Parts: sequence; structure tokens; C-alpha cells
Amino acid sequence: MNPHRKNNYRFFLAPFSFLYCLVAGIRNKLFDLNILQSKDFNLPVISIGNITVGGTGKTPHIEYLTTLLKDEFKVATLSRGYKRKTKTFQYGTMESTWEDIGDEPRQIKQKFPDIVVTVDNNRVHGIEKLTADFKDLNIILLDDAFQHRYVKPGLSILLIDFTRPLSKDHLIPAGTLRECPYEKRRAHIIIITKCPPDLKPIDRRLVIKDLNLFPYQNLYFTTITYGELYPVFGDINNPLSKEICKKEKYSILLVTGIANSRPFKKHLRGTSSKIRELKYPDHHPYNTNDLQVIEEQYNQIENDKKIIIITEKDAMRLQHLTGVGSTVRNNLYYVPIGIDFLFNDTENFINQIIGYVRKNKRDSILYKNQN
Repeated sequence: MNPHRKNNYRFFLAPFSFLYCLVAGIRNKLFDLNILQSKDFNLPVISIGNITVGGTGKTPHIEYLTTLLKDEFKVATLSRGYKRKTKTFQYGTMESTWEDIGDEPRQIKQKFPDIVVTVDNNRVHGIEKLTADFKDLNIILLDDAFQHRYVKPGLSILLIDFTRPLSKDHLIPAGTLRECPYEKRRAHIIIITKCPPDLKPIDRRLVIKDLNLFPYQNLYFTTITYGELYPVFGDINNPLSKEICKKEKYSILLVTGIANSRPFKKHLRGTSSKIRELKYPDHHPYNTNDLQVIEEQYNQIENDKKIIIITEKDAMRLQHLTGVGSTVRNNLYYVPIGIDFLFNDTENFINQIIGYVRKNKRDSILYKNQN
């Protein structure tokens, strides 16, 4: 779509965005005035969310926090379990499918089997259930909860995609903003995600100026890191090196069911110049027809050295499918992603998170004084 047509598109949607802004603004004002009540809990609750529709990297940031906290504290995650087939509160187990708890909670449970993973559409009920069932619980990580104001988190982390600055975006439906940019005021920590790994200090200063944050807010910058190629159905202790794929000139069939596959595809160009892509909607529920299409596309690639690559989130939705043929099963790999903090801010972030949890966990002096 050329810029003129895109502007016209937004022009026609502007009235609907205004109505959306009005409704969202009234709702937030009702919470600000305590007409709608936010519930506070006497244990550390960290919310990780965004202000835009689409991926900002919530899952790798939750996994980073989990890795940071799990050795010292008893950790639980609580998500709504987007697109799961169940409706009520659920505990995640190693046998849970994405239909039971959602793809992202399942991914977290598979990586961290010793932590408590839960889903509930009602976050207040979910926290009450967790605190009743686990008296030794130290910390709850709330996934995608920036707009869920019925819970008042002790620490709110807002993620903003570097490639989609708030000042350049528009409210739904003309853009991807769920709320007015001003509502970033509710965040204690703001993380600019998906930054170039070589982000320059001058670009950092431009972001700081554009955000115009309050003194109580801390700002960090992170970049996405990519792992090796792990078999979806094989031995995960035997990954395939991307350097070998590059050296031996592998062809890649890239299959994605995520909000934005461009960064992932850009990364894979460093592994192969021969990439064919099959794109599906975000959180796509793969079925046997999809498997047939994937196999057909794979067989059309004229190269003896070829593999199918998917995201880790997509792997969560493909692993439990029945009827996966040997062609797909033997050549299907996923790439795990993580994050790194830029500008030597890793220690500052760790100290802020650990300090908050230590001061507010149930057996702390501060907690006992509050009760």
C-alpha cells in the first residue's frame, strides 16, 4: 500500500479511533478515581505487558525474569492463555497442550518445569487461587496485563517495540495502540524491545526525548538473541548448527504463525539465502491440512540439503498434532529466542527486580510490618 492510500485509510478510520480513545479514556479515569477498584496483593506481583497490538517480545522477557528469580524465589506465572480451548483456571503441567493452557504458557512450562504456570481469564481470581494454594509463593509474573487494571501490580513493566514508537502510531483501528500513549505513565519500568544490537547512543537519546518519562520511571533497551536449530520431535540435546547450514548451503522452508515474522526471517538470511516462507496468522491452530501444505512446499524445494524452520511458539502448537508424517517430523526445527540488555544495563535491571521482590515477599520485614 502506497503512503497516500495508507493515509486515506487512516483518515476514514479516525472517527472509530476517536470513539475507542474515548471509551478507553473513560475506563482508565474510572480506575484513577477508584470508581472501578484495583486490587492490591500482599506479595510481589510484576506485570509484563504492552500498549500496542502485536508482538513486543513478552514471552522472552518473562522467561528472562523467570531465569533471574527461580533459584531464589518460588515463582508463578499467570496468563489468560490466549486462544486456549479451556475457559476456567488451569494449572499447567508437562502434559498440558496449547489447547489446555495456550502456546506461550506451555512454552514457559516446558522450559521451567519446576515453576507454577497458571492461566485464568480473571486475573484477580487467579492470584487469589495461587496465594491460597501456595503459602510459600514469593512472586507472581502477570503476562500481558498492562490493560488489566483490576489487579494493581507492585511493579509494572511496559514493553515498546523499537520499530513501532508510540509517537508514530495511532489508536485502534487506525493503528495498533490499545490506549493513548499518555497511559505509559502507569509503568514503573519501560523496556524498548527488539532494538538493533548495535543501537547507537544518539538513537537512545532520541528515544528518551520522545518518551518524556517521569522521574519514577526506569528505561531499558533490549535486543533479541537467537539460538541454534533444535529439532521439534528429536533430541533437543543435539541441535543443528546454523553455521553448518550456511556452509553446506541449506534451503529453508520458513513456517510462521506469529504477529511479525520479518525480524525472524531477516535473522535467518544469515543462515541461508534460499528461504521460502509460509505465513499463517498469529497463534494459528495448525491442523492436518496445514501439515499437508507444509510437506508439499518442502518437497518442491530442489535441494538435497533442506529443512523446515518454525518459531518456538509455533512448535508448541505443532508438537501435539497427530498424523505428522516422517518428512515433516524428521526435518522440522525451531529457533529459541532470548534477550540481552544494551548499554551495560543488565546489572541495574537485575538489582531493581531482585530488590523489589526481596523487600516485598511474604517473609520480609516490610511485608510483616504491613500485616
